[in-house]
Amino acid sequence: MRIGVKDNIDVAGTATTCASRFFEHTVAKSNSDVVARLLSAGAQVTAKLNMAEFAVGVTSQNSAAAAPRNPWNLDRVPGGSSGGSGAAVAAGLVDASLGTDTGGSVRLPASACGVTGLRPTWGSISNVGVFPVSAGFDTVGPMARSVADVARIFDVLSTDSYSSSRPARRIGVPRVFITDDVDPAISEAVDAAARELSALGYELVPIDILGAAGAQDIVYTLIYSDLAREHRDRIRQAPELFQPATLERISLGLNITDAQRDSAQAGCVEYRLGLESVFDEVDVVLTPTMPVDVPFIDGGDDVVEQSRRMGQFSYPWSLHNGPTLAVPVGFHSISGMPVGAQLTAAAHQERQLFEVGLRYQQSTDWHLATPPA
Repeated sequence: MRIGVKDNIDVAGTATTCASRFFEHTVAKSNSDVVARLLSAGAQVTAKLNMAEFAVGVTSQNSAAAAPRNPWNLDRVPGGSSGGSGAAVAAGLVDASLGTDTGGSVRLPASACGVTGLRPTWGSISNVGVFPVSAGFDTVGPMARSVADVARIFDVLSTDSYSSSRPARRIGVPRVFITDDVDPAISEAVDAAARELSALGYELVPIDILGAAGAQDIVYTLIYSDLAREHRDRIRQAPELFQPATLERISLGLNITDAQRDSAQAGCVEYRLGLESVFDEVDVVLTPTMPVDVPFIDGGDDVVEQSRRMGQFSYPWSLHNGPTLAVPVGFHSISGMPVGAQLTAAAHQERQLFEVGLRYQQSTDWHLATPPA
């Protein structure tokens, strides 16, 4: 299997630039744990893949290596921050790829590029040899065309001894997830996916997820404060080396106080406690991956606002410590761009997601579609 690796993951003897001018001459001395596991399993690591600088951003346009494009429409973004990882799989340049996901950086490119991607249970895959964004949220995640291939790669990468194989029966569908302001074509595609899952025998259960509307702000506070700590010296010494959009986002964390961070940590604990009751009621939750169509590359100047909107449905599941699987569920009825949905389960329940995802992909062919070029 040919596998591409996001350029914040070390491959011995190969540059790890994080798509930044700061690291343009940095060469990894050893393999990251995930690459070592892949090589031991017989995989071929054939490419390092473009990304948003320092994995900061959801469009991947802030790369010092030039902006990656979406193979379904070269005028649109591939999502981010693992934009190159999603685009390379969609275009057939690799069989699978590794991305990293802090606030949605595997799931958003998977959705935008029409492929499958997993944010695993936090801590189930090693981050050794991966440049950090926010240690409490960072995880490596595999991307491939099918759930079957994603599951195979997860089995190679996972160090999780708590994994469960309890079958899934009940799928929760939030009455409103964060907002009802969702592109109608995306709602239609996700609703159709829900009907397909019902036809496969899963019980659809209307649910409410308390606190989801505030989850994005909690994650932002924690991630941006970590970003500011990680890059504080770089901002002071050479701010001109950052891509402008990267500098804008990292700088947001400079004024976050310890009190604000403590409040966000408390909010994280409360939100996770609330999710425990959700997963006592259902096995898997179905939500859209993005509330909007895949943006054009020149889609606007307000980087932060665009980021918030694209990640509106991914960030709340980053606050959860369990896995989320992004799967393609159709194409936008107007733009023709891929549409993705998220399947989320309790911690260590990747098998439930793989079961549901595999059955869905056995009865549909969205994941087999390839860009026209």
